[in-house]
Amino acid sequence: MAKKDTKNSEGTEKKGILGNWIVRNLLLAALLVAGLLLLAQVGLSLVTRHNRTVTVPDFTNMTVAEARHVARDGHVGVKVTDSVFVRRLGAGVVYRQQPKAGSTVKKGRSIFLTINSIVPRKVVMPNLIGYSLNEARAELNNRGLSLGKLNYTQDIATNQVLRQTVRGRNVRAGDLVVSGSDVDLTLGLSTEEGPTKVPRVIGQKYISAVDALHDHYLNVGRVRFDSGIRTYADSINAVVYQQDGLDQTRAYGSAINLYLTLDSAKVPAE
Repeated sequence: MAKKDTKNSEGTEKKGILGNWIVRNLLLAALLVAGLLLLAQVGLSLVTRHNRTVTVPDFTNMTVAEARHVARDGHVGVKVTDSVFVRRLGAGVVYRQQPKAGSTVKKGRSIFLTINSIVPRKVVMPNLIGYSLNEARAELNNRGLSLGKLNYTQDIATNQVLRQTVRGRNVRAGDLVVSGSDVDLTLGLSTEEGPTKVPRVIGQKYISAVDALHDHYLNVGRVRFDSGIRTYADSINAVVYQQDGLDQTRAYGSAINLYLTLDSAKVPAE
């Protein structure tokens, strides 16, 4: 009989505790908070697409329409945010992207694109007549133009500019030319000048190699790229692995052929 009274007493005590409105409200509040935390975690996972990532495709050298098609298949978006003008790059194609190709991002992420301007920007041609080669090159760089071919003709003043042309046409100071254009220079060459030594440009990127040849009064001849080089960006990053005229001397204005690759194994050690 005592045991029965004890059980009844314990049951009554439990009912009393659960029946207390304060305790009951605290329990309900705890359950509500737990439920809200669970819902928040599920919602955050859906919003942030937790553990759902993709690799960013390479959009360089694509038109915007092509980039959008590839982006759709790659589960990302694209937005054009800026433009530049690169003369050697097709009009309206992607020049640069952010994040870079190969990056890992969440599905649905927007990739920001910089495209090559469809309408080329023009700059004012400076007067280079009478300038030295070094002065002319510095002025062209300041104007957003590039030094093109060096043509030599007999004259008492070696490496002084006698003529400036773009695509074979004389251009005068004040003429508008497309930004990034190659400006060819006709320079004087004294009969007393001997040949110039061909510099070693193996291991250098294309632009650096061109500058080195110009420093030695030489031109770039044929440029041959490996089959793995498919885009303009590839060509900029490629390095010279073979060249003509190494350790030789050549006449001023001679053309040196270059061979470029992205495969570092092809580049011989010095």
